[in-house]
Amino acid sequence: MQIHASCAAFGANEMAEAVLLLGPAGAGKSDLVLRLLDIGFCLVADDIVTIADGWASPPPSLAGLLEVRGLGILRRPHLPRARLVLAVELATGERLPAPHVHATTGLPLIAIDPAAASAPRRVALALDCLAGRASTIAGALIGNPP
Repeated sequence: MQIHASCAAFGANEMAEAVLLLGPAGAGKSDLVLRLLDIGFCLVADDIVTIADGWASPPPSLAGLLEVRGLGILRRPHLPRARLVLAVELATGERLPAPHVHATTGLPLIAIDPAAASAPRRVALALDCLAGRASTIAGALIGNPP
């Protein structure tokens, strides 16, 4: 299946944990990917993500391409595929949200304001919680197994 989204992964190999960034055109998906790259993530796909058996990959024609508003479409290092572990809806999130699951992918789903300065760190922290590297006592990731 192909979905209008962007995808970045923490790590640079087959064990990388990928996050699917969801939102309408202009919501800030590519911009958040760009900021995630600054904190150690790797590009998987921008604009269109192919999902098969829990793995994300770019369509061949878009592999390694990232749209950067004001600059254009740039070629960046990328992973050919990564294991999806989290979906992020680009929206203003609730203060203490209940757990949600993305209807199409079945991934744990959180909402993050892409304009927030802390957005990349929040994505990274959510991955840490899902992997058991950080813990949470209430909120969106309670009940999601590591």
